[in-house]
Amino acid sequence: MNEIFSTATYKKRRSRLKEIMGSGVLLFLGNEESSSNFKDNWYPFRQDSCFLYFFGLNMPSLVAIIDIDNDLEIIFGDDLTTVESIWQGTHTPLSDLAEAVGVEKVMSKTDIAQFLTSLKDKSIHFLPPYRPENTQKLASWIKKPWDEIPSLVSVDFIKAIVSLRSIKSKEEIEELTKAVNISVRMHQKLMSEAKAGMKEYELLGMVTGEALAAGGSLSFPPIITIEGQILHYHNYSNTLTEGKMLLGDFGAESSMHYAGDITRTIPVGDRFSDSQREIYQIVLDAYQGAVEAAKPGVKFIDVHLLACRKLAEGLKGLGVMRGDLDEAVEKGAHALFFQCGLGHMMGMDVHDMEDLGEEYVGYTDELQKSDQFGLKSLRLGKALEKGFVITIEPGIYFIPQLIDQWQAENLHSEYIDYEVVAKYWDFGGIRIEDGFLITETGAQLIGDPLPITLKEVEEWRGKI
Repeated sequence: MNEIFSTATYKKRRSRLKEIMGSGVLLFLGNEESSSNFKDNWYPFRQDSCFLYFFGLNMPSLVAIIDIDNDLEIIFGDDLTTVESIWQGTHTPLSDLAEAVGVEKVMSKTDIAQFLTSLKDKSIHFLPPYRPENTQKLASWIKKPWDEIPSLVSVDFIKAIVSLRSIKSKEEIEELTKAVNISVRMHQKLMSEAKAGMKEYELLGMVTGEALAAGGSLSFPPIITIEGQILHYHNYSNTLTEGKMLLGDFGAESSMHYAGDITRTIPVGDRFSDSQREIYQIVLDAYQGAVEAAKPGVKFIDVHLLACRKLAEGLKGLGVMRGDLDEAVEKGAHALFFQCGLGHMMGMDVHDMEDLGEEYVGYTDELQKSDQFGLKSLRLGKALEKGFVITIEPGIYFIPQLIDQWQAENLHSEYIDYEVVAKYWDFGGIRIEDGFLITETGAQLIGDPLPITLKEVEEWRGKI
């Protein structure tokens, strides 16, 4: 199944790209099938997002070229052989698929090397390859050592694509809304079914089923765990126990390959404990403050730091932090409890365009990424623009090994009361996350709302 936007959409996208680039040859490498444990046992295929954005075809073994100076667009690929069709069924001819996305010329993939050689002294622009087979192809085609390929990528090409993909069109927002609404149903399933005695992997199966039943897939491997202090936990082996919290960070990818990404933290029972309620409310206050602050022209790094300040204020109220909080946040003392960034771009990739480089997607020549612990994990720092789609996802995480290390080094002890922190040593972690569209006036929640306040979450859990 290959759902696509209108022919005009893809032609318009390529036209705008050609206007920005001006001249040269633009090379797009699609993905190949990827084997799991033997050649013909493949992982589910997922096309490269830039290829999808400009050419729309979710099929393996395709390459596309735009020769700007000669006004030429070509898709290289081959139709299935009769033998292949025995196993895979008959497919629409590639020429017909190309026509549907506005490309008139199709050539065999065996012609790529000769075609590129014929370009002689023309500038060939390509993007950073993230799969080794594409690195090898590029090395062969342009006759360069494979380890030089990363240094030869086109920064102009990257920046042009980032400028286009960062601003979401109306039809893209509709697809993102579909993905988020499937993600909401996935979370509702978890919030309804989770109970003491279950394994995390049981819930993984349930939420995955919700995505597939809606015609979608997973936008990334789900995080479903009672070990919420582990930021990206994919073990799924724990048994849910009363008194623990369950963190679910997952989302769906729509049939048109747009991502959802939502996080909720819920009690395994029907109510949070007193200490869980206190920490949850601090995280929610930071979330709400960040949502209110996010608007066009505001640097997201400033929204991040505002959220960090709110987290620090809440922790100071509990005696966990102390001293001058502005200094504490500036020096990164809060990062003992919030080690990651506040959010990221979201689109065809859950971390949108991350393969192109965070320095181009989330930062600018003037605004460079920090090397400070915690802040260096912020994927998006630059000023927000109307049409951006971002996540906002503050959290508080009590990571035992990190606490032990900082305490042993007496790190930031003027801002952290380690005796009080010890009371939370095995607390776990809480994260809250939603996706937002940046509008003219602020940040608009994408999709249907999901229970988020303490009252809403406990009321939902109380129905079980």
